[in-house]
Amino acid sequence: SRQHQLATGSSISRRRFLQLSAGTLIAGASLAPELAWAKRQKPELIERKLDLYNYHTGERVKAVYWAKGHYVSETVNEINHILRDRRTDEAIDMDPKLLDLLYDIAQNVDAREPFYVVSAYRSPKTNARLRKRHKGVAKNSQHIYGKAADFYIPGRHLSSIRKAALSLRRGGVGYYPRSNFIHVDTGPVRSW
Repeated sequence: SRQHQLATGSSISRRRFLQLSAGTLIAGASLAPELAWAKRQKPELIERKLDLYNYHTGERVKAVYWAKGHYVSETVNEINHILRDRRTDEAIDMDPKLLDLLYDIAQNVDAREPFYVVSAYRSPKTNARLRKRHKGVAKNSQHIYGKAADFYIPGRHLSSIRKAALSLRRGGVGYYPRSNFIHVDTGPVRSW
């Protein structure tokens, strides 16, 4: 049998060398879940900031909404207000997953300007009114649940924003180049 030379000058059989190598691989593989877990936990330490501008009201919030592993309630309340139904002045608690989705899109497209929000929460009354005027408004829209936002980001192509949103696979993505906005929601994964 072939002999393998160790750095110390002693020799071992090929079989023993393979056994030691296999043991090292198994030990390394057993650490993989721990390393993956640590990697998943790392984002918890990162502060998440959103910069949102309500296209219709001119209101803006630029603040940390997530810090030290928790949502910052004061900022989230500001965001809920900015994303309210401007027609009825009603606000609800927006889906936190939507905020995280917007944050991840901003990171993916390296947004340097605020999200210009065209529409977010819609009361059932507003949604019904819009449905009568526009055939593309869904009866059971994610907007009425606080799970959707329509927006654009100045300085970023809509197609780039769409591509980033699609790559995240975290809900619906609508592309409206004629109206100059992207729709994202935290409902089922789909696109149009």
